[in-house]
Amino acid sequence: MSLQNLRRLANLKTRRKLWLEVHLWLGLVAGATLVIFGITGSILVFHQEIDELLNPKLLTIEARPGGKANYRPLEDIFAAGIRAMPADAKLTFANYPRNDTAVFRLRFQVPALPEGESENWEVAVDPYTAEVIGRRLMKRSDSAFPRTFIGFVFELHYAFFLGERIGYVLVGILGALLIISVLTGLIVWWPLTGKWLQALTIKRRASAERLNFDLHKAFGFYTTLIMIPVLFSGIYMNLPRHVVPVLELFSPVTYRYWFRSTPIADGEPIGMAQAVAIADTRYPSGRPDWIYGAPEPTSTYTVCKHDVAEPGSLLSRRCVVMDRYTGKILDVDDPATGTAGEVFTHWQWPLHSGHAFGMTGRILVFVTGLACPVLYVTGVIRWLQKRKAARRTAGVADRRLRDQPRTNEI
Repeated sequence: MSLQNLRRLANLKTRRKLWLEVHLWLGLVAGATLVIFGITGSILVFHQEIDELLNPKLLTIEARPGGKANYRPLEDIFAAGIRAMPADAKLTFANYPRNDTAVFRLRFQVPALPEGESENWEVAVDPYTAEVIGRRLMKRSDSAFPRTFIGFVFELHYAFFLGERIGYVLVGILGALLIISVLTGLIVWWPLTGKWLQALTIKRRASAERLNFDLHKAFGFYTTLIMIPVLFSGIYMNLPRHVVPVLELFSPVTYRYWFRSTPIADGEPIGMAQAVAIADTRYPSGRPDWIYGAPEPTSTYTVCKHDVAEPGSLLSRRCVVMDRYTGKILDVDDPATGTAGEVFTHWQWPLHSGHAFGMTGRILVFVTGLACPVLYVTGVIRWLQKRKAARRTAGVADRRLRDQPRTNEI
């Protein structure tokens, strides 16, 4: 190797020591939260399946011949849910059955005592008969903790039980720090001497210390391509009002939650079933999935559909936003018609959940989440090993210094 290349390698190693320090302290400060994000995120990839497994009598039914073709009209299903709740309850959200054995889930907000508090309830409706199977309390506004396991995991994952104002911001900031940690880890991992096989594999029959090191670098490298998009999409979903202005520096962006309905004097809003019909007119294929209600005078209906067949598009998810009074379409999440910035935002939830690439994508996100505890534990062990080695080296140096004869003793 030439002298010039040796100097260049020495400079790169010097800079890498700086990045190693950054990676180390970010990992120690924010790494524990990565464990929480990873484990809860892995659970939420399959949150519907897990919720149904934990509550089979409430959330599952027997499939009927003909499947979805034999569902009762949506008007009947929504009406059944509304009848099961108090008159002052507001329908805020509906989850369409994900398969032939799942129920229709309707979410309601109900005023509660003491004055000013509210409760969130979920009503399960059999889509084949429009009969209410049961209902459950999801959360009270005066409590930080949801009443269901999946609700608990959601709140921990997105807000650390600190609410929208504090929790969402904190989680967004931690997500940004973790992205920096992942990138600095990639810089530290990069094999400056070109020994790629050693960098990409785990050494067989290695010592415990070497095995720990290899596990950390291997898990870090192989999860990076999934980790960065998942972390960024989490930041976007928690802090859209901060991320969207940055995206708009490069391309125009609209955000569907910012649209508002225009109140009409003595005007009655359209029903949620009619909102779904309008979305079906715009996108006839696919199935409804998320249906956002319009409980407030300026709220909008949003209907999100999955498995929409559109030629030339990798994404099969479309969301339609409409005025609650007129049904006028205000916005659509459609990669075929949106700007580059809008298409980028359309990808964020599918990437975060893994749905962008079907079951394969969901499994990749699930496995990446489970890798997070491994990364943190092996990173902490590596840090402790290096501290121990540094102390041992310092001790040897001290002993040598003490053993040297003093000048006045010669």
